[in-house]
Amino acid sequence: MNQAIIDRTMAFAGILQAIAQVQRVARHGQGDTDALAASLNSILVTNPDNTSDVYRDKAALNQGYQLIVNQLGDDKQKDVEITRYLIGILALERKLSRSSSALGMLAERINQVHRQLHHFAITDDQVIANFAGIYSDIISELGPKIQISGNPEFLKQTLVQQKIRALLLAAMRSAVLWRQLGGKRRHLVFSRKSIVDVANNSLTL
Repeated sequence: MNQAIIDRTMAFAGILQAIAQVQRVARHGQGDTDALAASLNSILVTNPDNTSDVYRDKAALNQGYQLIVNQLGDDKQKDVEITRYLIGILALERKLSRSSSALGMLAERINQVHRQLHHFAITDDQVIANFAGIYSDIISELGPKIQISGNPEFLKQTLVQQKIRALLLAAMRSAVLWRQLGGKRRHLVFSRKSIVDVANNSLTL
C-alpha cells in the first residue's frame, strides 16, 4: 500500500478521533483521559520528521480508524453528527491555511503551551483552558462556528466547553496535517476504498 495513503489515513483518523471525543464530552461531560492526552499531544508536534511522530499513542488512534471504517465503509449506519463536525473542521482549516497571520499567531500560542508543560500535565485544567483559548481567539474567528450538540447540563459547564474547544483544536491540527500530506475532499469519495482498507489494516485489536 502506498505510504502517502497510509500517512493521510493516519492524519484523517486523528481528526475523527478528536471529533469523537468532542461528541463524548458534549454528551457525558467527560471523556477518556488517555485519549484526550493523545489528541492534545498531537497539537504540540509542529515539526514532525514523519506522520507517526504526531501520533505517539497508536492505541488512541484505534477509535479514529474504526470511525473511518464506519463513516466511509459500506455500513449504512453513518453518524451524521460526526460528519457535520468533520465538514466544519475542514472548512475552518481551509480558511486557516489561507491566513498567514492566523498561522503565525497559532505557532506563537502553541509555544506558550510548551512552556506551560514544564509545570503542568497536558490534561491539567489550566493547560486545557490555554488550548481552548487558542481555539476561541484564532480558529473560531475564521468562519462559522461549529454548533456542538449534547447534554445542555454539561454544555454550560466551563470546563466542558474548554475541553471541547481544546479537542476541536486537536482535530484542526490533524486536518492541517492531512492537507499537508495531500489530503483533499475528493479523496473521501474517489479513494474511499483505499482509505477504508488502510484503516482496517491499521486497527490494532
